[in-house]
Amino acid sequence: MTNILLTFPEGKHKVLTMSYDDGRTADKRLVRLFNKHGIIGTFHLNSGLAGRNDRIPLEEVGEVYRAHEVSAHTVTHPTLARCGKEQIVGEIMEDRKALESVTGYPVRGFSYPNGSFNLQLKEMLPYLGIEYARTVASHGDFRMPDDFMEWNPTCHHNQNLLELAETFKQLNRRHNLYMMYVWGHSYEFDQDHNWKLIEHFCESIGNRGDIWYATNMEIVDYMKRYQQLRFSASMNFVYNPSYGSIWIEVDGTTIEAKGGRQTKIRLADDAMVRPHTDFDKICSKQ
Repeated sequence: MTNILLTFPEGKHKVLTMSYDDGRTADKRLVRLFNKHGIIGTFHLNSGLAGRNDRIPLEEVGEVYRAHEVSAHTVTHPTLARCGKEQIVGEIMEDRKALESVTGYPVRGFSYPNGSFNLQLKEMLPYLGIEYARTVASHGDFRMPDDFMEWNPTCHHNQNLLELAETFKQLNRRHNLYMMYVWGHSYEFDQDHNWKLIEHFCESIGNRGDIWYATNMEIVDYMKRYQQLRFSASMNFVYNPSYGSIWIEVDGTTIEAKGGRQTKIRLADDAMVRPHTDFDKICSKQ
């Protein structure tokens, strides 16, 4: 039987994503560092605090984070598990509206302010347009999340960052997918006088051909597109109804399933793989 495995873009099996909160001016230096080394991050912002106490003004957000993802973090950074439903709705929706007005795209990600969440909050988030939410509960390994609404990172940048990076670079068992997810606050590098830490990390792990560098939202979107693939019962071909490509490994060979198209997975009898001439049209109507 054909063995079909999901891979990341271009057949890669490792992804690095960075996640930084609060939108302080130190983000500018961090963004420049990421850009230099081909690393992509997600920045979770409080729109109601923008421009105050060393935070980046709202009108600068679109330009500062242009190559990265802007994500919601509530308007005023309250401890949400202690808030009423009406306040939660306002904090998240108003934050989204303000951030979307300066980024020009739907803000669909979130990180829990003060790391505070509960089951009620997790269940509310999809109805508020949120598709993932990051916690502060680091687990120290490279697993993919089971629950994107309780997305636990690999580590805070002060938790064995360089040692974990070396381990991550050496991972080469292609039957697994690996993710290194680093979180923190850029102002901590000023407070702790350890900008060299993140500089060494970026120099070590950036611009590598075997790693996919992605925002939080790009990872979520990619995994969702994979779930939308429509495989034939024979596993000889697959139809991808989404807009973007998905890469799969078929018996050790990497295949790109392009968006909006049917892709042959393996050679077989012509009668088994010859599709209806209007296959794409039929599938698009389903």
